[in-house]
Amino acid sequence: MADAPLTSEQILEAAEGVLRRYGPAKATVVDVARALGVSHGTVYRHFPSKAALREAVTRRWLDRTHATLTTVVASESPAEQRLREWLETLYAAKRSKALDDPELFAAYSQLVEQTSSAVEEHLADLIAQLTGIIQDGIDEGAFATTDPVVAADAVFSATARFHDPVYARYWTDPATQTTFENVCDLVLAGLAPRV
Repeated sequence: MADAPLTSEQILEAAEGVLRRYGPAKATVVDVARALGVSHGTVYRHFPSKAALREAVTRRWLDRTHATLTTVVASESPAEQRLREWLETLYAAKRSKALDDPELFAAYSQLVEQTSSAVEEHLADLIAQLTGIIQDGIDEGAFATTDPVVAADAVFSATARFHDPVYARYWTDPATQTTFENVCDLVLAGLAPRV
């Protein structure tokens, strides 16, 4: 290890490599410390427990999705376009994680089940983003006047097959893309104002 002080980010990066190599069941703080060339006490100075380290690693992984989604939310595009783009971006991000690094995706899928606060915050943030887009659509007259929180929850639930890791095995099937597009069309039609 270099003479520079060890950062939390370096620990999280090393923890990701350890997870990829050993999986969450066998990965230990000692393995992370060994990968960094430090004592496990050094890791514990940044993360007080194995659970805290796992929580931080999971949060970091989930937050990577947020960067691109936040850009979509902040766009000046009409709400209908942003909603479709947001759903496409979420699906693409989850699909990419699952297909580009299947070992790490499998490890994180297991961690997500064990680290509830990171997952709960992640889901709440996603619903809040959807709520904002839907409220914009209501304000623009593109969506029917409805409770945007209820609508966001419904949209998120209706599209779960395209972002919930439990469905990852379907994401390689070319027919899934067509199904995704059909669901997006149906969601947007359902939000449209009634004539």
